[in-house]
Amino acid sequence: MSFNDAIIEEFRQNAGVVTKPYPDSTLVLVTLRGARSGRETTLPLEYMEDGGTLHVFGTAGGAPRDPRWVGNLRANPDVTVEYGSERFGAVAREVTGAERERLWRELVARKPRFAEYDQKTDRPFPVFALDRSDG
Repeated sequence: MSFNDAIIEEFRQNAGVVTKPYPDSTLVLVTLRGARSGRETTLPLEYMEDGGTLHVFGTAGGAPRDPRWVGNLRANPDVTVEYGSERFGAVAREVTGAERERLWRELVARKPRFAEYDQKTDRPFPVFALDRSDG
């Protein structure tokens, strides 16, 4: 079983509560469609709620390139989100400019470990809002 598969299994067994990878993790499961393959993939992604909207961050741990899921969301923004025991359709909307900066600062204030990622790369980390599409 892969690392992500173990997290997904624990998430689903415990209504969104997971013990990995960090004690302060807040995770959602996002099912998205591959830009080239067209295959659906479910990923556990760190989120932050702001103003009733869930936001996910393309940090890849501070890697020099965006994680693959960022390109997939840009190409296919319609996703399914599992949040706790709730499941709903959403549209991923990339957040840019001052709003992106505000959300990133808020994430770092809530979870200081994310500040370390800024030290590892010069790329701005993509931020996506997951806007509900099914009510």
